[in-house]
Amino acid sequence: MTADPRAIKVGVLVPYTNTNLEPDIMLMRPEGCSLHFERLGDYDIDAIPGSDQMARLGAADITETLRLISGIRPRAVLYGCTSATLTHGAGFDRELAAQIGARSGAVSLTAAGSLVLAIRVLGAAKVGFSSPYLGEINDQAAAFLADEGIATVARADIGRELGNYGQGELTPDEIFALAMRVNVPEVEAIVLSCTDMRSVETVDRIEAATGKPVVTSNQAMVFALCRALGLPRPPGAPGRLFERL
Repeated sequence: MTADPRAIKVGVLVPYTNTNLEPDIMLMRPEGCSLHFERLGDYDIDAIPGSDQMARLGAADITETLRLISGIRPRAVLYGCTSATLTHGAGFDRELAAQIGARSGAVSLTAAGSLVLAIRVLGAAKVGFSSPYLGEINDQAAAFLADEGIATVARADIGRELGNYGQGELTPDEIFALAMRVNVPEVEAIVLSCTDMRSVETVDRIEAATGKPVVTSNQAMVFALCRALGLPRPPGAPGRLFERL
């Protein structure tokens, strides 16, 4: 008998201007799961998403958001903004995951926590970190990873200020070029951080060009979900990371 393709309900919390997390997660949807999205707000749509704005999003009251997503009786809830907790630190990220889990009654996974898990599973201690963030957030991201025992030995950003829609408008070719800028010899894995960046589409291309594993925010969340629930590799999931399931 075929398993119910919608037996496992997965809630995904998405920043309200993010247009790429949902298609990425749907592309990598694990078999037996249905996906249910709820938007996150409490940031200025017209402002450049700097450290203060992302920290505000991470600290926002999501009580109503969790009440609504809990209506589907989820087995898991994914918190789909990496920089919202990178700006606060690893302890904050773990606490937020615990709060989401307690309030939703579900397995709770954050984008930043999933990046750390994926890097560790790959056995990488030194990473190249690429993102569309402002430099201050990249500084905080490197400190976050350092607290988790992961050294950022190369770093690249897009080189210009991007608004809340600009991150999602980067092309796969631009993201590939961004990743290649951190491909220095000592890097053991390449990290592409941001749930609104079209990184999933570039994973196989970057791995073929560099011979190194690639970890993206959205890919890492799906990997963490599969690992937590004992699910097999989804047909659409790219990268060497999923060989570790």
